[in-house]
Amino acid sequence: MFNKYRAICLDLDGTVYRGTEPITEAVTFIANAQANGVDPYFITNNSSMTRLQVQEKLASFGVKADEQRIMTSAIAAAKYCASHHSGASVMMIGETGLHEALVAEGMRLTDANPDVVVVGIDRDITYAKLAEANLALRAGAMFIATNGDKALPMERGLVPGNGSFVKLLEMASGCKPVYVGKPESHMLGFIQQANGYSKEEMLMVGDNYDTDIQAGIRFGIDTIHVAGGVTSRDELLLKEQQPTYHLQTLLDWGQ
Repeated sequence: MFNKYRAICLDLDGTVYRGTEPITEAVTFIANAQANGVDPYFITNNSSMTRLQVQEKLASFGVKADEQRIMTSAIAAAKYCASHHSGASVMMIGETGLHEALVAEGMRLTDANPDVVVVGIDRDITYAKLAEANLALRAGAMFIATNGDKALPMERGLVPGNGSFVKLLEMASGCKPVYVGKPESHMLGFIQQANGYSKEEMLMVGDNYDTDIQAGIRFGIDTIHVAGGVTSRDELLLKEQQPTYHLQTLLDWGQ
């Protein structure tokens, strides 16, 4: 693998760690990759965290991550805004990760009459925030969502994810959003554009078929499904489009 692929793109939750626990085989795999001169990319639909916060979480598991090799749906959404809506004003629903990403891309944030509404996970969401975003969309603002994950896994079970609030706004406003996170392939596209990789040199690794693997398939690169996460092997075998590889753990590569 380390001879064939220059850009190994790893999902985080369910692939590198589960909540607050590292997946030891993945930690060893990453160290092996780096020892062989291949520094992985870390890709997550989580829009709440900054690059530094992701880097610090990975470090707590013994994983060294270059900040520039961390791609969140917030960063991708900000890059999409800058690329497609340069100079636009942006109303944001979201947390620190999205705010930092939009500012870093030079987007002009506003609380009124925006050109674009960007929606990421906001655990302090209020009716007032949703109402203002809805009114802006009805007035003609473009609608961008960091991701469409309808639920998030927590210690007590599944709780509403960003996609649930996006759907609420879609129903209330009658406007359809542009989704930027997985399974869309924007994050992989930004990595390719910034580094000049060919698609043959790129690999997407994840546990969730409907997000991780589909993102890779849609982008046209090789994929690895790793067991033990969201999509079971039995569920995987029912899918019409199969990943390039299926592994029990990342240390099974080449065995």
